[in-house]
Amino acid sequence: MIRSHCEMHRKLTCKWWTNHILAVLMRLAMLMGRVEDTYVKHFANGNRRKGLKTLRPQAKKERHRITFLYGFFSGCSIALIVAIIVSIHARNLLKSQGRDQYMVNIFPLYSLFGYIVLHMLMYAGNVFFWKRYRVNFSFIFGFKQGTELGYREVLLLSSGLSLLALAGVISHLDMEMDPRTKSFRTLTELIPLFLLIVVLSVTFCPFNIIYRSSRFFLIRCVFHCVCAPLYKVTLPDFFLADQLTSQVQAFRSLEFYICYYGWGNFKERSNTCEESEVYKVLYIVVAIIPYWIRFVQCLRRLVEEKDTAHGLNGLKYFSTIAAVTIRTIYSHQKQKTKTWLVLAAATSGIATMTSTYWDIVIDWGLLNRNSTNPWLRDKLVVPHKGVYYAAMVLNCVLRLAWMQQVLGIQTVPFLHKTALVAVVASLEIIRRGIWNFFRLENEHLNNVGKYRAFKSVPLPFYYEYSADKST
Repeated sequence: MIRSHCEMHRKLTCKWWTNHILAVLMRLAMLMGRVEDTYVKHFANGNRRKGLKTLRPQAKKERHRITFLYGFFSGCSIALIVAIIVSIHARNLLKSQGRDQYMVNIFPLYSLFGYIVLHMLMYAGNVFFWKRYRVNFSFIFGFKQGTELGYREVLLLSSGLSLLALAGVISHLDMEMDPRTKSFRTLTELIPLFLLIVVLSVTFCPFNIIYRSSRFFLIRCVFHCVCAPLYKVTLPDFFLADQLTSQVQAFRSLEFYICYYGWGNFKERSNTCEESEVYKVLYIVVAIIPYWIRFVQCLRRLVEEKDTAHGLNGLKYFSTIAAVTIRTIYSHQKQKTKTWLVLAAATSGIATMTSTYWDIVIDWGLLNRNSTNPWLRDKLVVPHKGVYYAAMVLNCVLRLAWMQQVLGIQTVPFLHKTALVAVVASLEIIRRGIWNFFRLENEHLNNVGKYRAFKSVPLPFYYEYSADKST
């Protein structure tokens, strides 16, 4: 008797909850219908199809061909790397007479593509972890909904570029010249220039291919950076300018392209760039341009927002400009004096300490001793706190990596000078990739840069859709 009563009570309870849930769902459906009708009427000019497309955006489909292609390109790139290593070892090229000639004239040409590929790989990692920990990077950057590149698309582009660059590298491994003419094959020597032209052509291609909207978004941000401080500083502009400060060596490689193919004797793999005073001056100017862009961006925000923090940030970049200038002058001296060494070490030390402090405390919001998470901050998206401590240590170590060049310490004697410069530049790109994740995480949680209000759900009519559906 008691058992049957309990069974009946359970059935009645389940039926009541079922009816209650159905009533709530019907109420929600009715409210959604009203919202859709209101949005279509006021924000879509009565075009219901367009309005519903905005309110109910389709999830971005993962295309299997993208996964296949970047896997194929990556596999081919790895195979080429193995082939290059085997070829160098088998032919004992590291001890050949043409080693220095190759490293001075050819290596800087291909290192440009290495810097770009490495930066793209770090960005792909950033996108992957931003999505994993639900950092709303697409809204913070201001991408149109559904047009942002996922990590697979970025990996596709980076693996394709690496395949082209490595194919060019392996074609240059033959360091022997024609004994009669004492010159190399012209077509082979022009391969790096052809690769650069292809990359620039694809970047500025006006046709709706290879993620046109993303390429144009990048070009627009670059234009705003170049024209700083004429444009209001937005997060994509300042974020891109910070990326450029980590690509100083890439800009110097571009300068070398102009000197090598314009005034050098590339048929004989020789150049006199380092002997030119104009080249030395431009070598400094090219290096300080990214820091100057950030400096004037900070001044623009200081004038507009009356916030002294932007002035202090500008001083940080100005100290870096001074450090880069003095360090470059010291490195170009034939007879290095102790005075310039002290100046280079002092300015570089000051710039390193201020930049490291700003990275960790201001940009990342860490080292807060009053935080509920010891020496971190109250809000964190990564559940493992050790990641933050490791990132702070890595940031300090990688910031100090280039000091060995200033002080003239040969920490890796078996590496060529040009290769050592490339390694240090690559470490800076890796440091920037780590900085990117925690900087955007802090912006997502605390809006520290005061660029956009993103704690509320962004309304769909913030975006203006066009006929361009490319990403």
